[in-house]
Amino acid sequence: MLSQAAPAVALGLKANWKQFSLLVLINAFVGGMVGIERTVVPLIGAEEFGVASTTLVTSFIVSFGVVKACANLVSGQLADTWGRKRVLILGWLFGLPVPFIIIWAPSWGWIVAANALLGINQGLA
Repeated sequence: MLSQAAPAVALGLKANWKQFSLLVLINAFVGGMVGIERTVVPLIGAEEFGVASTTLVTSFIVSFGVVKACANLVSGQLADTWGRKRVLILGWLFGLPVPFIIIWAPSWGWIVAANALLGINQGLA
C-alpha cells in the first residue's frame, strides 16, 4: 500500500505571494477601520450622545484595551486547546456585530460595549 506524502512546505514571499497579499490587504482594512473609529467615535459621543467629559469620551478606548489585553492572555491557551484556526474564527465572530452596534447604538454604553467586542476580536484574531 502506497501512502502519499504531504506536499513540501514552500517558504518565502515568492512562493507564498497570494497568502502574503491577502494578509496585507486584511491588515490594511482592519487598521483603517480601527483608525477611522478612533477619530469618529469621540465625535459621535459628543454630538449624538452629548458626552462632554473627555474622560468619558475616551472610555471606549479603555474598554477596548483592557478587554484586548485579557483576550491576548487567553488566546494562546485556547489555540493550544482548540486550534489556531478555530480561535481565529471565534475572534472574527466577536468582531462581526461591532460596526452594526456602533451604527445603531441607542446610548454611549453601547459604543463602549461594541469596543469591548472589538477588543475580544483583536485579542483572539
